[in-house]
Amino acid sequence: MRTYEVLVEAGQVLQFRRAVGELDAPLEPEGIAPPTFLMAADLFDPEYERRPRAGREWPAAANRPAGGGAGFHAEQSFTFHRHPRAGEQLSATVRPGRRWEKDGRRGGRLLFTETITDFSDPSGELVVSASFVSVGTERKPEE
Repeated sequence: MRTYEVLVEAGQVLQFRRAVGELDAPLEPEGIAPPTFLMAADLFDPEYERRPRAGREWPAAANRPAGGGAGFHAEQSFTFHRHPRAGEQLSATVRPGRRWEKDGRRGGRLLFTETITDFSDPSGELVVSASFVSVGTERKPEE
């Protein structure tokens, strides 16, 4: 489990709203962030693998599962207890979720891993819970 801070800054909320098609969105210093705004919260996480770092190559392919094989992002969901507002500082707590396996149709095993991030306000009230599911593949040896 790890924790990091996320600032819901009004200028970033405005940029995000315009990027998702609200072209005339006004700057609202205490406005509500769009539902998927917290997708960008990973950039506040000092341990996030795809976060750019000085002196390192761009980590574009870091979404690989442990142990090799191919991997991909399978699902993202949010549970809102209330909407985050511009100007808030949220604490993000990342914890492991479920893990499961399934036989794939092409002869390999699929390995599912869920990561849950809970976003809380300074009083400790839970604001949003986000679930991220990644899938790794494991190929069976050729016979």
